[in-house]
Amino acid sequence: MESTLDIFVKAIFSENMIFAYFLGMCSYLAVSKTVKTAVGLGAAVIFVLTVTVPVNYLLENYLLKEGALEWLNPEWSEIDLSFLSFIMFIAVVASIVQLVEMLVEKFAPALYGALGIFLPLIAVNCSILGGALFMQERQYSTILDATAFSIGSGIGWFIAIVAIAAIREKIRYSNVPAPLRGLGITFILTGLMGIAFMAFMGIKYGKDGDKEDKGTKTTQIELVDETLTAKID
Repeated sequence: MESTLDIFVKAIFSENMIFAYFLGMCSYLAVSKTVKTAVGLGAAVIFVLTVTVPVNYLLENYLLKEGALEWLNPEWSEIDLSFLSFIMFIAVVASIVQLVEMLVEKFAPALYGALGIFLPLIAVNCSILGGALFMQERQYSTILDATAFSIGSGIGWFIAIVAIAAIREKIRYSNVPAPLRGLGITFILTGLMGIAFMAFMGIKYGKDGDKEDKGTKTTQIELVDETLTAKID
């Protein structure tokens, strides 16, 4: 079993929503022209993921999946409402996004105007729904693990969009070939950043890595013993 810290770190780096799964690319490309708007949208995505994934975890485990309603009535242990999961997940996401939109419009009208249509479009951002579906697929054992995954995924998306926005601001002063200006060079940079983030896949996280090392060493020792025994015989 992965620890909560392992889940959190992996969600930021080796399982980054942008660089590993390319989810939420529309907003990533459209709003990353300036760091200011990228920070605003990235913070909104962190908030939405942090709220929606734990809420959807509770819905999944205490309402939707087979046997989830047993806590209400033992006779309902065979009821399976998992066919409603997509609808419920999207409804939760849409509700939270509406709340975020209202808050940004009230307290940061300049940012609200800069983000434009892409703020309400968080509701259909692939990374938001992807967070809920990954949570469902991976069957995290506790809500703490699901929350760690959601926060890590949000931070990973935030880092990705702010990093590309900073680079795009700098390359305005660079001599980029005409055919690659705009989205062309952005796609190239995204691919290079994705390759860089994939380097984190080589890291062995927490206790699982230690166990793997110990298991490998034990196997190697056993092979040496067998070889020596065979030579002696």
